[in-house]
Amino acid sequence: MTDTPDLDDQPNEILAAAAAAKVHAEAAASAVAKQARQWPIATISLGVGIGSAAIAAAALYATRGQRK
Repeated sequence: MTDTPDLDDQPNEILAAAAAAKVHAEAAASAVAKQARQWPIATISLGVGIGSAAIAAAALYATRGQRK
């Protein structure tokens, strides 16, 4: 069963559009709340990978003069 308002239940199209917009806003708010609970694992792992590569590059750069 859907929660979308029926045009026959509303006295005019303005009230029907307002009811449809309210249902749409409530659905969007619940979707945003669900998405906010999830951690962006891919972004975090990408950041960790780039950070560890930067540390390795810095260590190689720092020791390049000592290889004689």
